[in-house]
Amino acid sequence: MITLDDIEDMTCLTRAEIDAIAEHENLPEVNASALADYMMHLHNGAQKVQQMICEDIRDALHKDNLGHAKELYSVLHAFIEAHPEAIRGSGNV
Repeated sequence: MITLDDIEDMTCLTRAEIDAIAEHENLPEVNASALADYMMHLHNGAQKVQQMICEDIRDALHKDNLGHAKELYSVLHAFIEAHPEAIRGSGNV
């Protein structure tokens, strides 16, 4: 039987990055894993994932949830480090 961990392990994203997409899109983790994998194979998909995480940070700040915003910032930092093509205007796109 395939588990959620197996599905998440098939993507190029971390659990935290998938959780951020799930939060942004209001999806269960398994659906967010599939969406994340699909998006990362699109042209500019990494930029779209980066934008989702930034929007989650903005939402957390608007809700005065500084702790969650900090967690998401760490997720964003790790995502950009692993996927430099996510930076707009980079020569890697």
